[in-house]
Amino acid sequence: MQIKGVLFDFSGTLFRIEPVRSWLRAVLAEQAVTVSEADVERYARELEAAGALPGGPVPRHVPARLASAWATRDENAAVHREVYTGLARQVALPDPGLYDALYERHKSPAAWQPYPDAAQVLGALRDNGIRVGVVSNIGWDLRPIFRAHGLDDLVDAYVLSYEHSIQKPDPRLFRTACALLALDPADVVMVGDDRRADGGAAALGCEVRFVQPLPVDERPDGLRMLGLVPGDF
Repeated sequence: MQIKGVLFDFSGTLFRIEPVRSWLRAVLAEQAVTVSEADVERYARELEAAGALPGGPVPRHVPARLASAWATRDENAAVHREVYTGLARQVALPDPGLYDALYERHKSPAAWQPYPDAAQVLGALRDNGIRVGVVSNIGWDLRPIFRAHGLDDLVDAYVLSYEHSIQKPDPRLFRTACALLALDPADVVMVGDDRRADGGAAALGCEVRFVQPLPVDERPDGLRMLGLVPGDF
């Protein structure tokens, strides 16, 4: 197969969200809320169990009142916010303003770190004339994350679920991405970390390759090892 285009998932593939404790500590500092170290640890454990950090650990249990919204959370920005602030509100935090502040923090460039080989792989694809798209199940605009980390110029198209009211694995999302790249799906590889969601690209004829959504310091070359640009690495 001659690869003419590569589609990438966002969270767990090109970027990784900060740990729950770092997320909480950053917001407590921003909001000037002082709590004991023991309370920080307790809140962090409870937020992690609740699955309140988008891109972080999934909820151990989704409350019945949020179940239907959870299933389609990435199709609408307002629903995405409602779901994740609702999950966070299961934890009795010391200031009611923290729930919205936590949600806003996770959308900031500071909350995300690119994997060590992301820039190298995207740059090599660009140098070899291979077009790049980002296809993400997400409830907000991730483009500023790419711009802040200097990767936006290496992406040709973004297809975000909330902008199309469709979630992966629906093939229509991948079809839209291939159309924006002006490529036949048979010439495109989808790279992701979720076998169900990202595997939906196979229905169009895309090849699908997977990475592990490990912490950044535990996956230094997961993208490079996929062989997207033969002979370059």
